[in-house]
Amino acid sequence: MAGAFKGFGPKAIPFLKALDFHQSREWFHENRDLYDGELHEPFCDLVQTLSERFEAATLGLRGDRKKSLFRINRDVRFSKDKRPYNRHLSAILSPDGTKMEQGVFYVHIGLDRCFAGVAWWQPGPELLQAMRKAIVTKPAAYRAMITSLKKAGLELDAEDRLKRAPRGFEDVSEDDLAQAVRSRHFLVRHEIDPATIHSPALVDDLVDFTLRSRPLLDWGRAIQGTAG
Repeated sequence: MAGAFKGFGPKAIPFLKALDFHQSREWFHENRDLYDGELHEPFCDLVQTLSERFEAATLGLRGDRKKSLFRINRDVRFSKDKRPYNRHLSAILSPDGTKMEQGVFYVHIGLDRCFAGVAWWQPGPELLQAMRKAIVTKPAAYRAMITSLKKAGLELDAEDRLKRAPRGFEDVSEDDLAQAVRSRHFLVRHEIDPATIHSPALVDDLVDFTLRSRPLLDWGRAIQGTAG
């Protein structure tokens, strides 16, 4: 039944381990009730509860019990790895409640790790160009955002930066700005202790992280309004 998040079931991670071992559609369907009760329905409740809390905190992020979750089935059409199931379950909450918008909250519960992120992930060419231009032309605003994140115990992830400056930004000389314009995306992460996923307190932890990430959301939204 739909309701407030009470925690993932005690067999949530064991289910993922068993599914990863079997990687069998037959096994999954035989154990579908376990998946629904221990993982899927609690994840839907988590999305719904976070959506309500984010609205109350005016974070501009919302989700939907059906639309926000990614399927546990893998898309194997263009992959050499034909295993049918992921080792995790994940969801996105965004400004419009879809997975297509930018400036989002992402949560990932899996075998390898559990984490959350707030991100401008792979923004389109126009928005990415506008972000890079804002870093160079309004460095004070960019640095203020970085400082606010650091005070909140967060820092931008340097993952997947370009090895060289993008075209038009070769002359950026200040090191922090030169590194920033090589970014393909702008995100902060929060590691979730797997032991905490079975408690409703997970919601407070994720709301606190998202509130601390607000400077990144606000910075990107200000630029998004000028892109195009």
